Formats: sequence, C-alpha cells, structure tokens
Amino acid sequence: MKIGIVGLGLIGGSLGLDLRSLGHRVLGVSRQERTCDIAVARGAADEAVTDLALLADTDAIFICTPLAYVQTTVAQLIPHISLTTIVTDVGSVKAAIVRDITPLWRNFVGGHPMAGTAESGIEAAQHGLFAGNPYVLTPTEATPLDAIALVESIIRPLQVRLYHCQPDEHDRAVAWISHLPVMVSASLITACLSDADPASLKLAQLLASSGFRDTSRVGGGNPELGLMMARYNREEVLRSLRVYRETLDRMIHTIDQQDWTTLEETLQQTQAARTRFVD
Repeated sequence: MKIGIVGLGLIGGSLGLDLRSLGHRVLGVSRQERTCDIAVARGAADEAVTDLALLADTDAIFICTPLAYVQTTVAQLIPHISLTTIVTDVGSVKAAIVRDITPLWRNFVGGHPMAGTAESGIEAAQHGLFAGNPYVLTPTEATPLDAIALVESIIRPLQVRLYHCQPDEHDRAVAWISHLPVMVSASLITACLSDADPASLKLAQLLASSGFRDTSRVGGGNPELGLMMARYNREEVLRSLRVYRETLDRMIHTIDQQDWTTLEETLQQTQAARTRFVD
C-alpha cells in the first residue's frame, strides 16, 4: 500500500519506520528539507519532500502535524488527492479535529496513538513505539465504514490495542490520564523552582532521582504538545484540574489536621487503584 505521512516528527517518523518494515511504500512531507533528508536516511520514508503534491497517488494519509495545523494541512491536501483517499490524524484531541475536518473530507477517520517519549523530532523516531499501546479511532455516524476498515488494516499490524469511541468521550478520558498529568507535572517543576532558598534548591536538584524523574517527565516534555492539549481540550482540561485541586485541598487538610489514619487509608486506596490504569 502507498501511504503518505505529513509531519515527520516523533510520531510520524516512528509510524514511517514501522510501516516501511511491514512492506508499505511511505511518502513523507515536512516543512523542513533537513527533516525530509533525515527521514529518508533513517528509513522512515522512501521519499520525502516539502511539497504535498507528492501524496497525489496515495491510498491513505496520516496527518502527524501539531494540532494547530491539522485543518489547514487537510485543506491544502484536497487539491492534490483523489476523493477515495483515506485521511486520518494522530492528534491527542479529537472533538475539535473531527468537527473541523469532517465537512472538508468525507473519508476522514480521527485517530490517536497513545504513545510517545519525552523527546521530539525525527531524530527521536523509533521502531515499535506503538506496539502494546492503545490506538484510539473516533469515527462518527458519518464516517464511511470502508474508511474505518482501511485505517484498521494499516494500524493493527503495529501490534496496538485498538479502541473505538466518540470524539467527546475520548477527550474527557484523555484529559484525566494524559492532559491533566502534563499540567500537574509542569506545576510540580514550577513549584520546585519557586524555592526562595538557593542552597535548598541546589540541593534538591542534586538529590533528584527516580521519583522526581517519573513525576516530572511529561511536564518536562515538548511545550507545544502541552499547549495544544490545553488549547484544544480546554473544557475537559479545566474540569479535570478543578477536581484535582479539590482533591489536593483535601490532602492538605488531612495533613494539616495530622489525620494520619485518613492519610494512610487514602494512600492504600491509591496504591490499589493504580493497577486499574497501569500494569
């Protein structure tokens, strides 16, 4: 199958590596010629250029640009591609994207691979990034069944855990387990930096180890991703932050009152509950 990828960063590049290893011909498009050259050299694309016209004869196209550019990218693609071409995206917010793209392109299937690293760019692309991780498709009643089937046939061999849900259901769920953690993690780093004692701050930096590394990873990642999460999933991010704030206030009250029994019960509950989200 001939597959196009627009946006050759971590996700687009990793997708290209895997799809080529499965025998697909991958054509890539990026805004930067340097990125195109690296993508071809690394094996993430058979051919890569800065011109969307390269994708004129593709069977399916993955839009892997930042969220802010998805709609304009699809609009710019339309003059070049066949009406039968299937278009999908990899954005972490779905309601706004599906709402904006569906009127432009009938054969559009919203998608979101739940995978990534703290690094970004084509240099960070890796084989097997998606294996074992959830990959969500968000078709609506208007999405053609053959378009859904084609996207599924491409991504299933990546060994993903495939799920379907409505776009708004997706956005509420990922606000809890993806977008809220970014905001909380970023707030943690900011709080640490606010220590007014330079010696204390320096010591904290020297002693930071696995606990801080784990909890600060997503807050220390690509700033553009965090910004797009908040901008395009604003209502659900705010909802989750407000609930988190209430939970944090209860934790503060518990410790302030030296209610160690309640604190222990809470920590026992969270220890048991974590396995419902991660193995």
